[in-house]
Amino acid sequence: MKVLAVEDNKEIASSIHDFLAREGYICELAYSFDEAQERLLLFSYDCILLDLMLPDGNGLELLKFIKTQKIQSGVLIISAKDALDEKISGLEGGADDYITKPFHLPELHARLRAIYRRKKLAGSNIISFNEITLNTDTLEATVNSAALDITRKEFDLLLYLVVNKNRVLSRQSIATHLWGDYTDNLANFDFVYQHIKNLRKKISAANGADYIDTVYGLGYKFNSSKV
Repeated sequence: MKVLAVEDNKEIASSIHDFLAREGYICELAYSFDEAQERLLLFSYDCILLDLMLPDGNGLELLKFIKTQKIQSGVLIISAKDALDEKISGLEGGADDYITKPFHLPELHARLRAIYRRKKLAGSNIISFNEITLNTDTLEATVNSAALDITRKEFDLLLYLVVNKNRVLSRQSIATHLWGDYTDNLANFDFVYQHIKNLRKKISAANGADYIDTVYGLGYKFNSSKV
């Protein structure tokens, strides 16, 4: 999962970042309304942690921007405010959930996972396509019911491809989604090719079909029409 935490309190932002990083997620930080808006225009995220009180704007206005731009990220509002009207405004404005400061990081994590399941995985932790099955709770992948020996990054890559099946994903978008926004400035994305190559090899060794098409000059596509 790739998360953008919009939080002006750098101590809280750092705690969220470090916790989610330990859980294996990519977590990017934005400390202001303008910085968050710029990142949302440039990059994609599975979930957004949105503080309502920002030094240069209101989080509810950023939520309106997210909906106006048709950004498909899940939104979890985080705020020190515990007023009912703030919760209602956020939820009616399109947020998926609301958590009040101070909160426990494991609870934040659980709420993020719940949003991700609802938004991206049809409410389930099990994603299946033909002979391929992915368990997002245990991070286990199987092909023809046999366990696939893959790394965490390979698991995340396969999940990203399956969730976005039949869509062309550029090497750049794959890199930023799985390794972070900093990769946007890299000269090449050969490491993406290497991970795709390894994943194909392991699936093939388990007698799985090669659903991953190379779209020359663009990137890759998980082709569901293959049999």
